[in-house]
Formats: sequence, C-alpha cells, structure tokens
Amino acid sequence: MNLRALKSDNKAGAADPADDSGRCLSLLAEGTAINAIEVVEQSYKDFRASVSKLAMKIPDHTPVADKLAIVQEIVLEFENYRKRTDETLRDRQAGWRALTGQLFREVLRALGIDKGAPGVAALTQAIAGLTTAEEIGGYGERVVRFLHPGEGDGGGPASPLKMADRSTTNNNASGLNGGGIAVERVRKVMEAGSGGFVVLFSLSCLDVINERFGAEAVQDCLMAVSAFLTHSLHSDDAIYHWSDSSLLAIAVGRANQQILAAELRRIVSQNRDITIKTSGHAIMLRIPLTFDITPIAQFEAPEDINKLTPSGALKR
Repeated sequence: MNLRALKSDNKAGAADPADDSGRCLSLLAEGTAINAIEVVEQSYKDFRASVSKLAMKIPDHTPVADKLAIVQEIVLEFENYRKRTDETLRDRQAGWRALTGQLFREVLRALGIDKGAPGVAALTQAIAGLTTAEEIGGYGERVVRFLHPGEGDGGGPASPLKMADRSTTNNNASGLNGGGIAVERVRKVMEAGSGGFVVLFSLSCLDVINERFGAEAVQDCLMAVSAFLTHSLHSDDAIYHWSDSSLLAIAVGRANQQILAAELRRIVSQNRDITIKTSGHAIMLRIPLTFDITPIAQFEAPEDINKLTPSGALKR
C-alpha cells in the first residue's frame, strides 16, 4: 500500500464533503484480510478480528494523519500475520521432513535392510531438499522402486521365493523336509484324533534381500530362521519348508489355540539378527516373522493343508 499517495490524495480531497476514502480503506483492509491464507485457524481468526477492529476506526471525518496512523497499524497486523504464518509453515515443513525420515528408517528396520545398504543414504539425504509437490511425488516413486526393485516393468512372473515346495526331501536352503511330508503328518494327527494346529510362518522382505544381496543371502536368512524356529518349538512339533519365504509347523500338545498363539508371540518377539556376508562385508539383518494358526480340526482331509492362505483361512 502506497501511504504517500494515500496522504496526497486525502490532502487533495480533504475539502470534499463527499469524500468517502475512509469507507474505501475500511473495505479494502477487511477484504484483503478475508483473502489472506489460513494456516492455523485460531491465528487467522485473531488476525481477522484485529484488522476488522482497526478498520472500524476509519470514519470519513477522521483527519488524514489519524487515518494514516490506523492504516499503518493495519499494515503492521498484515506483516506480523505473514511472519507468524511463514514461521508456522517452516516448522510444519521441518516436522514433516523429520517424520518422513523417521518412517523411512522404521521401514528399513522392519524390512531388515541395513542403513548402510546401497541407495539408503541418498534416499535419506534427499528428504531435506523436497519442497514442491512434483519433487515429493518423484521421491515417492524412488522409494517404491527401492523397496520393490524390478516391479512395474511389464509384470514378470511370480516371485520364485513364494513358489510352493511340496516335495518330500530336504533339498532346500532351510535343510528341512518339504511340505509333501507335512500332509502325512497331518494325516496321522487326524487319525489319532489327538488334535493339533498348523502354523504358517511368513518371512517378510526376502524379495528385497534377494534383489539387494542375491540368492545366497536369502538362503542364509532362511537357514538361520529355520534353525531358530526348530530350536524354539517343542521337540514333538514338526516344521517343514513350505516355500523360500514361508515355513510350516505342525504343533501338538497344546490345550487350545490361545495358548499356542501366546507361545508363538513370545518366540517371534525373540527373533534374532542374522549376519550375512556380501561383497566381503558383514551385514546385520532381522527378518520380520508373522504367523497364522489353523486348527487341524477344520480340515476335511489331510490334503486341505495345501489350501492354506497367508491369512490362515482355507480356500474352499
């Protein structure tokens, strides 16, 4: 607002009884305040109230000097509001950047990806420079490509890590018998009528590990998790290789599913870090474990074990 021009105009029209410059100034001030950006609701309301209160002090008969003083107060209100808004936006942006970095690190930890893995540092550092919507969208695409390498390029075949192993041998990375023997184990439990449960353990992020560190690293992880579960379960439980990203156990001797679930939660919570070697470097990984329990009593036939889904439901 040009205060000198305003002062000059008022001097020139001071003798005009029809001068309504005060009314014009009031409308201008309130109209501009209405269109100011609202970032924090209460702060915006306080700003609007202050401007409105000052604008009402500009009656037509007020001397020009007084009008200018009030206008200067209004301009100061706008300036202070802009400063508060800028500060709020800066704080909010810094907070979102910090939260994004924290969430990204939590995702890496949950997936067992070491912070020193290739590409992690660049993605972490890039967060501080994100300002526009276009940059944020591009960053999101980079994260997706990092976490899901090879996807979105024409839709390749299903991951070999999820291919079912229904063999009856132990010719797999876990050193366990294949899922084919699990059918016979279920048959014996059903014939004995002793009851029992089938537990499907899912190993997360092995696809990512396979892409980053190779099949040998996946095999090391699977072998370590197999050894951990074999050691942790009861000696009369049986555990099998179900796929290169899942293991299956047949648990007996538990009174009910709740007792077994509590036991498995305790076991999973004690999941250990795994050390793999790649390119001459030792990397610590923790493979997230989840499990689903299905009572054998729900099976109509032993072969129903092959219909299990990761949610623990049976495909009918």
